[in-house]
Amino acid sequence: MRTTTTINFQLTPALKQQFLTWANTHHEEVVWLDTNAYKGGQVPSKYQAILGVEAFTAIQTEAVGAFDRLNEYQQITKDWILGYLSYDLKNDTESLKSENADALHFPELYFFQPKKLFLFTEKTLEIQYLKMVDDEVDEDLKDIFLAEINYLNKDILTPEYKEVKNKINKDKYISKIHDILAYIQRGDIYEVNFCQEFYIENTSINPLSVYHKLNQISQPPFAVFFKNAQHFLLSASPERYLKKQGSTIVSEPIKGTSKRGKNITEDEHLKKALVNDPKERAENIMIVDLVRNDLSKTATKGSVTVEALCKLCTFKQVHQLISTVQSTINTSETTPVDVIKTTFPMGSMTGAPKLRAMEIIEELEETKRGLYSGSIGYFTPEGDFDFNVVIRSILYNEAEKYVSFSVGGAITSKSNPEKEYEECLLKAKAMKQVLASM
Repeated sequence: MRTTTTINFQLTPALKQQFLTWANTHHEEVVWLDTNAYKGGQVPSKYQAILGVEAFTAIQTEAVGAFDRLNEYQQITKDWILGYLSYDLKNDTESLKSENADALHFPELYFFQPKKLFLFTEKTLEIQYLKMVDDEVDEDLKDIFLAEINYLNKDILTPEYKEVKNKINKDKYISKIHDILAYIQRGDIYEVNFCQEFYIENTSINPLSVYHKLNQISQPPFAVFFKNAQHFLLSASPERYLKKQGSTIVSEPIKGTSKRGKNITEDEHLKKALVNDPKERAENIMIVDLVRNDLSKTATKGSVTVEALCKLCTFKQVHQLISTVQSTINTSETTPVDVIKTTFPMGSMTGAPKLRAMEIIEELEETKRGLYSGSIGYFTPEGDFDFNVVIRSILYNEAEKYVSFSVGGAITSKSNPEKEYEECLLKAKAMKQVLASM
């Protein structure tokens, strides 16, 4: 049973940094989820930010049987649990394998029941502790408010900085896009999300500093700082994978990207061009159809609807087209994990048809995706949940001194290989900018 304390509270940027400093300094397990108070038109999150630390219980597993174990864990705890699903849990939902190189070595699935939980709204802070001892909340708040924010002006990387490399050079990337176009022309697929990894070996980073600078550049609605011992995720994701509130399920796939303009006139021109681009709209609509099909597996009859199609949303770095697909489930027959299992991995990071797209991804990509293009989020005691899509993110294995980020794009019959490569560089810009700042 959790002990709950609610206070009037306004979360300022400085207080965010103090909470994160305290969490990272004192705890091995940390999940920080931040909406950045984004009001750009997507379905709003219930909380402005969530912080969970210190595992009271936890589950960590490889792919086979992962969803069954997660379902059991969620049903038994009936409490807040926070964590992630790696892309390679596809091997638990389909007869697939992941044989590409993996230098990050994250578990395929990790969730924990936080002993200490902080739920921020616009005007309040709700603090929930398990097995609380006398004055523990007061002592922790004192430590938080006294925490020295000493990472903001530190170098991002150690002096032995190594340049960012990519696994697939431009010529090889373009060759692989031609291979995908051949699959499309043959009728194997209509669309596939093809990704490539950028990385730095033999270096150390300051995870809090990296997260802070990445978040400042993008200020997205699904930002994450995640720590599990030596494993870190520093995410500036703009995309929601799946949200459950009561019997309502919401998915918000992103497909369609444009850079921001240098001035208001150019920015407006780029917005209109994106909204009216037939290729970008086709990418989005194909994934909407895939999401509708996925949601129908658990939906009550006739409840799958498209609430918004190709809606323009603007972020600090890019413009995006975002659609909203909604369904209703029978909560007495369908568990929260059932909904996730039947829709995972998300359509925006796979393709259509989904199974064949995932087979081609495994064939042509050169790196195991792992947590990239997976999802991180939370379950509530009532069985509600909210999960993002892990994109625009930096992954770090502190023990291995390995830093990684990946980017990708949707390939359709209308794709131009050169333009697809340029789109990848646009999406990589924020991560490169952060890692190059010293």
